[in-house]
Amino acid sequence: MPMASPISIDSQDALLAIDLQADFMPGGALAVDGGDEIVPLVNRLASRFDHVVVTQDWHPPGHASFASSHEGAEPFETKRLEFGDQTLWRDHCVQGTPGAELHPDLAVDFAFVILRKGMRPGIDSYSAFVEADGKTTTGLAAMLKARGVKRVFACGLATDFCVAHSALDARAEGFGAFVIEDACRAIDANDSLSEAWARMNAAEVWRIQSAEILGPSR
Repeated sequence: MPMASPISIDSQDALLAIDLQADFMPGGALAVDGGDEIVPLVNRLASRFDHVVVTQDWHPPGHASFASSHEGAEPFETKRLEFGDQTLWRDHCVQGTPGAELHPDLAVDFAFVILRKGMRPGIDSYSAFVEADGKTTTGLAAMLKARGVKRVFACGLATDFCVAHSALDARAEGFGAFVIEDACRAIDANDSLSEAWARMNAAEVWRIQSAEILGPSR
């Protein structure tokens, strides 16, 4: 959805920098094309916000979202698990491994919290707010509300999965929600990107560009 510019950022706004980790970067176990390209832009955006949250996938070995945890399964298949349908992935962001580390150039000092998700062995957690069962909270909404946050701006990886789920759950929690499109990159498997934008548009998640916050490039 188009948004008039410029957007004035104040103390009621928070930035979510989602899953900027080695395994999602080129050469990683679940690489997102161009994932490393957005890190400098995310840093510029983070410098404008009083409230910055960095998320980090943090899976135990043998996590239920891994295709390797299910006999005969292949990555990108969908499997019905106890909490619902789950896309199966290559092993990625395993706790304590180099692939789970945040990008070394990410300016994490801007963040008031690094939120680790996907830690429960049997359930995935795309969203920064709610795990994949749709009811187990991460506590992030309460933290943001305690800080007086009214609007959430999401960027990072990947647009069609963790970014989209976080933005949709931000709306469900009563926040205004924005996705900074050029500060994200997508997986786009089986039309997942267009489907994610359709869901976000229907939920009134605003689709914006970084220049609407930062101003035109010089």
